[in-house]
Amino acid sequence: MSKTIKPYKDSELGKKEQVAQMFDNISENYDGLNRVISFGIDVKWRKKVVKLVSKNNPKTILDIATGTGDLAIMMASLKPEKIIGLDISEGMLEVGKQKIHHAKLSNTIEMVVGDSENMPFDDDTFDAITVSFGVRNFANLDKGLTEIKRVLKPGGTLVILETSNPTRFPYKQGYKIHTSLILPLVGKLFSKDKVAYSYLSESANSFPFGKDFDNILQKNGFINTKHTPVTFGVATIYSATKK
Repeated sequence: MSKTIKPYKDSELGKKEQVAQMFDNISENYDGLNRVISFGIDVKWRKKVVKLVSKNNPKTILDIATGTGDLAIMMASLKPEKIIGLDISEGMLEVGKQKIHHAKLSNTIEMVVGDSENMPFDDDTFDAITVSFGVRNFANLDKGLTEIKRVLKPGGTLVILETSNPTRFPYKQGYKIHTSLILPLVGKLFSKDKVAYSYLSESANSFPFGKDFDNILQKNGFINTKHTPVTFGVATIYSATKK
């Protein structure tokens, strides 16, 4: 990205601290608003991620920027030995822990507070790593991807689900209206953090996608990179392998 986009432009905190504060602020109603804003389609996208992850029958999975644990909970259907959900926001993790408890998955899924750019795991630990709508919040994208490669086992799978921008008419124009006007408006009306959804919109519109993000993955040492746009290109699923 050409510039660093932060949630709170008047704050002296760094992006990492601001992102943690923002998600703490919106954690209580994040799931509900997310379903409304995405029209529930994000659930289908996550199912596609789970299908990709399942191909290598991973025993250990790390879900980075796990938030309230939606993807981690879905991946429990793969019957791995362990799933760790990592997130910088304690507020989001607390919501996720309640959902995991109700789903009776506490023995499978562990929620951990941590920084994706400095993770508390040994080298070559995980068979698969996922990131769902999280890489655009990294303070340093290259550092975050390098850290992911460090803790992923050789031959392990990385699957990333992230927003992207449709390039064809009329989806390009419709998506621009949705993210620039509707998303911030819904956030202002229903979220106690009035700028959070403006940040999420701005960061989504400026993040590299498609072949550009494939190139970033390759630059950071990943191979077999592939990107698959979903729902007319409003999001993209990336897959890659560690050498």
